[in-house]
Amino acid sequence: MTQSNNIPLGIALMIATTFVFAVQDGISRHLAGEYNVMMIVMIRYWFFAAFVIAIAKRSVGSVREAAKTEQPFIQITRGLLLSLEICVMVAAFTILGLVESHAVFTCYPLLVAALSGPVLGESVGWRRWAAIGVGFIGVLIILKPGLGVFEPAALIPLLAAAMFAVYGLLTRYAGRRDSTATSFFWTGTVGAVAMTVLGAWFWEPMIARDWFWMACLCVTGVTGHWLLIRCYEAAEASAVQPFAYLQLVFAATIGITVFGETVSTNVAIGCVIIVAAGLFTFWRERQQG
Repeated sequence: MTQSNNIPLGIALMIATTFVFAVQDGISRHLAGEYNVMMIVMIRYWFFAAFVIAIAKRSVGSVREAAKTEQPFIQITRGLLLSLEICVMVAAFTILGLVESHAVFTCYPLLVAALSGPVLGESVGWRRWAAIGVGFIGVLIILKPGLGVFEPAALIPLLAAAMFAVYGLLTRYAGRRDSTATSFFWTGTVGAVAMTVLGAWFWEPMIARDWFWMACLCVTGVTGHWLLIRCYEAAEASAVQPFAYLQLVFAATIGITVFGETVSTNVAIGCVIIVAAGLFTFWRERQQG
């Protein structure tokens, strides 16, 4: 993958990516409220797999070349983790809504930083550990444990965040020996196979209007991933990654305006703390890089 370092273009592409993914989440929330989550994610993965195969052919010339790996167990585990994480997160949208789900999920970069030491052997200094601790306080403020109003369902997006963090770490680990095209190929194809095995049991007839929304879901998924690839081609990840937090803003806006959700004070305060801690960890990573 040819990479330049056009930071303004990279930032613009990351903002576009987060907006498209937020729209995708809004559509997922609508469809999963009407149909089984497994079926929705399965159909979404069929289109994603087709996109991944097309990208693989373009990047390395053939599907066989893209599939070559010396670590199939890691690649399969990554693909399974991401597909299951998407199911968990979409379920969270229907139970908690977009605002609260994204508020909790925002802590995943902190989980990546915390686990990068024991999993990848990377150095995590006291400043980053302090930021991780502060971010965890933000999560607790959102969850409000011990105050008599704690919802166990609030742990669902936290589980999704943990799964996505492990997926991210395994992606870093796989990247030491496999190309981006190879990892991307395994992500889409393994997920499509896994979700077909699971989702086929939950097939439900869908009305014409919702097939339109299903098509929009597939298009936004492919568009979002394409924009993300272009973003990382245009600029260094460390320069654009902080703008990924805008997905929380866009998703919350959709949740409030389209689905009538509200933002409670504890969620707003917790979000600010988590985002600040996350931005600090990105800054430290860039300083050390």
